[in-house]
Amino acid sequence: MSRKRLRTLTVVGIVALVASGVIAFIWSQQRRLIYFPSPGPVPSASAVLPAGRDVVIETSDGMRLGAWYFPHTSGGRGPAVLVCNGNAGDRSMRAELAVALNQMGLSALLIDYRGYGGNPGKPSEEGLAADAEAAQDWLAEQIDVDPKRIAYFGESLGAAVAVGLAVRRPPAALVLRSPFTSLADVGAVQYPWLPLRRLLLDRYPSIERIASVSAPVLVIAGSADDIVPPALSERLVDAAAEPKRYVVVPGVGHNDRELLDGQVMLDAIRSFLAQTPVLGRPRS
Repeated sequence: MSRKRLRTLTVVGIVALVASGVIAFIWSQQRRLIYFPSPGPVPSASAVLPAGRDVVIETSDGMRLGAWYFPHTSGGRGPAVLVCNGNAGDRSMRAELAVALNQMGLSALLIDYRGYGGNPGKPSEEGLAADAEAAQDWLAEQIDVDPKRIAYFGESLGAAVAVGLAVRRPPAALVLRSPFTSLADVGAVQYPWLPLRRLLLDRYPSIERIASVSAPVLVIAGSADDIVPPALSERLVDAAAEPKRYVVVPGVGHNDRELLDGQVMLDAIRSFLAQTPVLGRPRS
């Protein structure tokens, strides 16, 4: 073998070892690249709305999760919404959304997943699914909530959590803000050189689940979203069953205020829920 050939093979071998080492590191640390929880503590719910309550929700595997509950003020058993947060921060970052939903006449439950907002545990796809189920159980048991008039609202990664929950426990309506088809598809946008479909422990395959959702679906996306490109949200809409609605907010990015409590988004949610049992005529 010539020296030139030997040097080439040596360089290729070193590159391969470095690449495999990088991939191994990313595999071992991947959940730190997916979940970005704040450590807490979270302020009291009454600092957001006077009637707000700090509550604790216990999961099937023994986690005790802090949450906020904002009851509606219309009296009797009424409509409610379970809010599934995205992958960063904690529920205090969604305070304005909670106020807006409550002003629509909805009781609102904002949970923090395990590992978020000072909660115990570490986040994972399986863990977040258990957290959402526990939250839905808690909300449906409240004396001021009609279980047949509960909507789910999911933001980004929380949209994938909400889709999975909607398959297992159908809501009266499902609102998805900046949803994606799968976590691998989002990762391919940000890290196109990684073989993510083989690496990912948590996959969130919403594209495989959405057709099984029996509730009306509203999808809201920002046209300038470079974290979850609107094309991924559109593909999810295409795969969903009717009735469904797709709203694009022009010129808006993933973390822009317009996708927290912007008027276009709130008007879309209000008009959509008015056509469902949530804010429309309840089912008999």
